[in-house]
Amino acid sequence: MSFFNKIIVAIVQLMPKAIVGIFSRRYIAGETLGEAIDLVKNLNSKGIYATIDVLGEAIKNKDEAITSKKKALQVFDSIIQNNLKANLSIKPTQMGLSIDEDFAYEQISELVERAKQIDNFVRIDMEDSPFTDATFKLYKRLRENYDNTGVVVQAYLKRTYDDVVVLNKLGTNYRLCKGIYIESPNIAYKDKQVIRDNYLKILETILKSGNYVGIATHDEHLIKGAYKLIKDLNILKDKFEFQMLLGVREDLRDRINKDGYKIRVYVPFGKDWYPYSIRRLKENPQIAGYIFKSLFLIK
Repeated sequence: MSFFNKIIVAIVQLMPKAIVGIFSRRYIAGETLGEAIDLVKNLNSKGIYATIDVLGEAIKNKDEAITSKKKALQVFDSIIQNNLKANLSIKPTQMGLSIDEDFAYEQISELVERAKQIDNFVRIDMEDSPFTDATFKLYKRLRENYDNTGVVVQAYLKRTYDDVVVLNKLGTNYRLCKGIYIESPNIAYKDKQVIRDNYLKILETILKSGNYVGIATHDEHLIKGAYKLIKDLNILKDKFEFQMLLGVREDLRDRINKDGYKIRVYVPFGKDWYPYSIRRLKENPQIAGYIFKSLFLIK
């Protein structure tokens, strides 16, 4: 199936933008904040939470980063106005991390402060390995003043278990995912089962620490493993949630919801949907397979 998925990705990249949009619309809310809000309302009506992300690629200067911050602040306004069960997810480089670390800190601090005022939360996403240390440094700096922010850790990176041991001492709020960026085998595990085993090892460490974790995966093996850990460790429901991408494995999403566990869906939107879509498909060809099967009703 992996080869099949990669073929789909290769074909999609050769297609006109309008056709790519067909593949993308299942996991992109749309180009406007209004479209994202409508989608989140629908999710909330089913008892499903959301994290909203304003898409933006290739920030080149501080002015573009400031514009991204302003768009993110508008998300908070809409969350309040519509009484949504949702928070905000941001990429540090979108806020200027690749330009100036202090500038990015000030930008993100403003977002976290606004979130605090309205009893909300900011998830700091993790990008590829050149930004791992800078992102953790940024998060630790924010954590000195705020408790309404969290960070993402990736199970396929060989360093992550050791990172979590340190981060646990800070009372970190996590999103734990496998990881999607293409990294060197020197720093990242490549074997599927090794990544799964490391994911569950990291998850167990987080759960035992008492810190909150978003269990972000579409892998049924990992979800079953998480269920078992939660039961064996007698973890209370207010210490974790499950997280999934918009439009991917909705059957599994609904099953988790029906089982009585909190689940949150990642809802991206924005005019930069095309570069995001291509990158997402290239980084995780399995998504292309899910979407292809859904489009053509392949069981």
